[in-house]
Amino acid sequence: MTYKNVTRPTIGVGVLVWREKQLLLGKRLADKQAENQDFCWQFPGGHLENDESVSECAVREVLEETSLNVKSLRHLGFTNNTFVMGQRQYITLLVSCDYKSGVVQRMEPDKCEQWQWFDYQKLPDPLFKPISLFMSQCDDLYAQHCASQVMPDISFDVVK
Repeated sequence: MTYKNVTRPTIGVGVLVWREKQLLLGKRLADKQAENQDFCWQFPGGHLENDESVSECAVREVLEETSLNVKSLRHLGFTNNTFVMGQRQYITLLVSCDYKSGVVQRMEPDKCEQWQWFDYQKLPDPLFKPISLFMSQCDDLYAQHCASQVMPDISFDVVK
């Protein structure tokens, strides 16, 4: 069997950033033709890089996209989606964390129109597909966040 044409799932990391009982969401600019909509709301996040832990990815993506620093990271769950555009399977690992410091800024204006804090029980529509899927499996996001164990602090001094 040859593996040249085998396509593996892509691993994404979505980060729920909490400030009290509010979640940070970005108004993601969408490809109208591909997704049949102008935008959707999403958590900060992105692709897991080679030799990067899920925690490192979460911290990096939040900083790159919003300029915020976060703390108290927790594994929350995952989703498994196949997106119509490109027929690509995504495994999205969800990490929940607390706001630590910084002022939210739009660091990638070509991808995100704005960042906004929302009451976790009143999230806007439409939500990014993995968020909607995860929320359909979860009764109370804040209770799940609080009940999840905080991961040990991570160090970015990676020894290779």
